[in-house]
Amino acid sequence: MFRTLATLLIPEGAPSVQAEAVFAFHPEQLSRWLDEMWAEGGISTWVPIFTDPLDPLGDVKAITSTQIPDQMIELFQSGISGTAPGYVPPAVGTHKQVFLWDHLFYAYLIESTGALEIFAEVVRRYVVGETLPAASAATMAWVRATEELFFRDPPMFRVGGLTSQLRPDARVNRRNAYWRMFGLDLPHAAPGVSGQPWKQDAGAAHNVRFIEIWNELLRQVWLGIENERNSSGANPTDSTYVALLCKTLGEMLRMRRIGGMLSRDEFSFVSVLSWFHLTVGSDNTVIRDLSAKSGSGGNAADRLAVVGARVGVAPSRQARELFELAEVISPLLWAIELRMFDSAPQAELLYRSTGIPNPAPAQTMNRIIDLWQSATGDRVKDLAVTTRRQWNQLAGSAQPAKLLPTATLSSAPVPAPSANGQRTAVSRR
Repeated sequence: MFRTLATLLIPEGAPSVQAEAVFAFHPEQLSRWLDEMWAEGGISTWVPIFTDPLDPLGDVKAITSTQIPDQMIELFQSGISGTAPGYVPPAVGTHKQVFLWDHLFYAYLIESTGALEIFAEVVRRYVVGETLPAASAATMAWVRATEELFFRDPPMFRVGGLTSQLRPDARVNRRNAYWRMFGLDLPHAAPGVSGQPWKQDAGAAHNVRFIEIWNELLRQVWLGIENERNSSGANPTDSTYVALLCKTLGEMLRMRRIGGMLSRDEFSFVSVLSWFHLTVGSDNTVIRDLSAKSGSGGNAADRLAVVGARVGVAPSRQARELFELAEVISPLLWAIELRMFDSAPQAELLYRSTGIPNPAPAQTMNRIIDLWQSATGDRVKDLAVTTRRQWNQLAGSAQPAKLLPTATLSSAPVPAPSANGQRTAVSRR
């Protein structure tokens, strides 16, 4: 959501200027803006695209029964508007176009890069000592907002208020949602957490077959892409089977949303991870103060690697693919949940790029397949590989074998980092 806010504030601005505009606002305003976005309804209000009474958040009351009443929102608005910090209601993005937040899988992929744990250590270093380069006032405002918004209990009754005496650890809460929705663990350990408490009482209904079905969908779509231009010989592409896979995935995901379950969690977790994605998305003040600029040809993964080296926490070696995957997979999974590819003619759009008005879905799927194979090591393009892994029965963990491996950086200017998301000992010179 914060990446959306950045483009709303300065639609034509440079990415670094957009990010700095967001970071300049008071955390109380940012927190209230999230409540305003939740109350707007997101995808649940996009009625024209639905052909049946399906609600994408599991229940029509998922928003209305949990939002702050409209009158209270109007009484004290966030006032986030314009390029300068201040209070200028109404806020951007309210009472106009309704914006879609990312799918929960976006949060999973961004957290898998190690970005959250790296910047958690950055914030800790800034607030307890002086082991990092001197920070500007703008960076210290970012530090304050990051700590207030994501590393302390949020104000009562806010949409992001998911920690309590019953579930006190935000890291465990996010992992619980990933496990229930996708049957996946993060590829790095949760700092300070023993065992896997996010799986306790999760029940037997978690989507343990998500990755199996997802990989099969990618394999069948690639088969369609390869055979689309066949003018002679057999064409093994089966659009009906592709549609069945999409339908199966959609049913699995919708089952976890019955009654609005996980919808507020999804909104909150996506918002948290979008803040850190926004931070590494450009050479903004925070990145410049950490001497992690990557230049015009750089990317989020390059910046994250340098920041991680400064605090002794290594990101995933697949961070570059994960950042891009998070952006392109999110709309696809929403479309699958909304039954947009449940019929054979619709499913053909996932691999057909010729003879149709809009080849964008097939082009996007081709890119997803490339990135997924590179990030996970799963040979979805190798149609001779038909062995299905027991994703949920690997030694000591339900984590897929290569989704996503921990890594170390080849070199680091400050300390030598270790496993993704794990703190290392830093030598004192």
